[in-house]
Amino acid sequence: MNRVFLAAGLAAVAGLLALGGGASDSWAAQLDATINPNADVSPFKMSYLKTIHIWYEDGGVIGDELRGNDITISGQYDSSHPDVQSLIERLNAAIFQSGSQVGISDMSVDYTFGLYGGDERASIDYKIILSGELVNYVITKDTQKTLVDLGWRGLSVDGSVMIDGQEINDPFTFVEDNLPVTRDTISGTASERIFDKYLINADFVLEQPLENWHFLFDPTGINVDAGTFGLGDEISGFVKSSWTMGESNLQQGRQVEKIEEEIIMVDQEYVVKSIQSPDQGNLNIIGYGVIGILEGVEIAGVTSTAPSSTATGDFPIMIIYGMAGMAAVAGIAFFFVSNRALKNEKQGQQGIDPTHLVGYQTSSASGGYQTNRGEAQLKSDADYQMTRNHYEQEPPQRQQSEPSSALPAAVAEDATCGCAASVEMGSECDCQMQGSCICDHTCHCGDDLCKEMAESMR
Repeated sequence: MNRVFLAAGLAAVAGLLALGGGASDSWAAQLDATINPNADVSPFKMSYLKTIHIWYEDGGVIGDELRGNDITISGQYDSSHPDVQSLIERLNAAIFQSGSQVGISDMSVDYTFGLYGGDERASIDYKIILSGELVNYVITKDTQKTLVDLGWRGLSVDGSVMIDGQEINDPFTFVEDNLPVTRDTISGTASERIFDKYLINADFVLEQPLENWHFLFDPTGINVDAGTFGLGDEISGFVKSSWTMGESNLQQGRQVEKIEEEIIMVDQEYVVKSIQSPDQGNLNIIGYGVIGILEGVEIAGVTSTAPSSTATGDFPIMIIYGMAGMAAVAGIAFFFVSNRALKNEKQGQQGIDPTHLVGYQTSSASGGYQTNRGEAQLKSDADYQMTRNHYEQEPPQRQQSEPSSALPAAVAEDATCGCAASVEMGSECDCQMQGSCICDHTCHCGDDLCKEMAESMR
C-alpha cells in the first residue's frame, strides 16, 4: 500500500514539473497593457518573436553560406511614417472585425532580424514590437461601474507588411534578400512551409478566454505608503486588477512551445526547425474588474469598490479581505478573553496580612559584627492552625544544655564570648552545630564543648 501511495506521489510531482514547461527560445506573442477606465487613452505593447534553426552538420552548400555569417537588420518608426499609419489602419480593421469597438490611435514599430551562423547550426531570430495607445475601450459608464471592452487583444495581420521598404511580416523574405544559396536550396522543399507563417499574429491571445487567465488584484495603490513601492501616477490611489496567461496551470492546461521540424535532403541532409514558446499576456485594469461577455465580446465590469466575485470561479473578493481580517479578529478575541480572565482573579494580598506579623533576630556573632538575619512570626498564634502547612513535619526537639544561672557581667558584655552570648539568648547550640567553641578561657559558657575548651586553655 505504501508503494502505491509513493508511486502516486511521484507521479503527481512529475505532473507538476511537466506543467512548468521548459526553457525555450522565444515568445510567439506577448501582450502588455494597462487600461485606465478614467482616462481617454491607455498604453499597450505587443511583441512578436520567432526563431528558426538550420542544422548543417555535414556541411554542404547551406553550411558554406551560413557558417560564420552574421547579419542584423533593424528599424524603428513612429506613426508619422505613412507605412506605420497603414499598419494601424489594418490592425483597427482586424479589431473591428472581431466585434470590438477599440481602436489604436498612435503606434510605433520596432523590428530586429538577425542571422547568427555557427559551426554546425545557424539561427535566424525575428523580433517585432508594436507600442501604442488604445482609445474607445469604455463601452458605458455610470456612477457605479464602467464596462471596458477587452475584445481587441488579437492584434494580427495577414499578408505582406512593408515598413520603409522592408518586409517585416514574412519570415522567408529575410532569407530571400540576404541568403541566396539557402533560398535556392530550400525553395520548393517541405521546409519552406516553416517560413510561411506570418510574424504579426496574436490570435491565441484572443482565443484563450479570459476566464481561463490567472486573475489577481493588487491593492498596493491605496496604501498610505504606496509611493514607496515606485508606483506610477496612473495607479496611485487605486487598486489594479490583473489577468495573466501563458503559464501552465489547471485552468489553461499545460503550455508548451510550438515546434515544427523538417528534414530535407539536397546535396546534404539539412534540418530546419521552428520554435515558438507559448503566447503570453499581461492585462491590467485600474480598479476592481469582473469578467463578462456582451454581444459575444469579452468585457470587464470595473468598479471603484470591491465587487462580489472575481473572474475565476466566482471566488468572493471579500474572502480575500477576510483572510487578513480573521487575524485581526483573532487578536482582539485573545485580548478580550485575557482581560476578562484577569478581572475574575482576586486582587491584592492573598496570604497573611503583614500587619499580623512581627520580626525577630535569629543570630548574633562574636566581635563587633552582627548579622541582620531574622524571621517573621505571627503576633498571635490564634490563626496558626488555619495557616500552617500540614505537610511539613515538626522538627525534633533538641535538648539544650542548662545555661549557667549566673554569668559575670563582664562575660555577658564581652563581645568575644560568642557562646556566652548564645547561652544568654538560649541558643548556645551554635557552638555544637559548628563543632568548635569560639570562646577563650575567660568565658564561662555553660556548653560542655566550651567548658572543655576553657579547661584546656587554663
